[in-house]
Amino acid sequence: MGKPDIIYEDNDIIVCYKPAGIATQTRRIGQQDMESFIRNYRAAKNESPYVGIVHRLDQPVEGVMVFAKNQKAAASLSRQIKEHTTEKYYRAASRGQGVSGTAVEDEEAWHTLTDYISFDKLTNTSKITSEKDKLAKKAVLQYRIISNECNKTEFDIKLLTGRHHQIRLQLANIGYPLIGDTKYGKPASNNSGTGSKSGRTGGGVREQLALCSYKLVFDHPATGERMTFELP
Repeated sequence: MGKPDIIYEDNDIIVCYKPAGIATQTRRIGQQDMESFIRNYRAAKNESPYVGIVHRLDQPVEGVMVFAKNQKAAASLSRQIKEHTTEKYYRAASRGQGVSGTAVEDEEAWHTLTDYISFDKLTNTSKITSEKDKLAKKAVLQYRIISNECNKTEFDIKLLTGRHHQIRLQLANIGYPLIGDTKYGKPASNNSGTGSKSGRTGGGVREQLALCSYKLVFDHPATGERMTFELP
């Protein structure tokens, strides 16, 4: 498991790298999470321990996140996320073969997936259902295939809505369960020597989830400047 890292900081925001395996926020005593990491970081500098959590990444997902250092910044960032003016980009990888109608050879072209997703609290899983389901929420993402070789397909994804396990579920639904996904994938997709410890590149027998939030774009809550943070 990697360690969290501060990418950028000013009087209003902290932008961090969250490693796979660390929760955004947890109530489990003794378990590290991003909230406590930032609280401790700020306390060490004799600052207010306030941490405004405005969005989340699932525990097995790595990537870039922004946290607010005051309530005004938190309100601005939360409003941007609610109004879908932020931009969230992910990289994902699958060994799936797709289903009928999936244009795997049409690389670089952007495609849109639109589904309705319902969440089951008892199992902590989501499923694709019908628009008629009153508990379902609309889920939209755009994807393009950036590599399709060696029995591995890599995706660039722009997330337009933030539903529970949305990327994992929607890609699995078109025949591309993510490498390392034990909830929506198949056993054969989760054990191989060609996957990634970090979820991006590399190798390992028991693979981590091949999903990384690599780029985040938003307006600075104080200055209004459009800011982009992207992992190398």
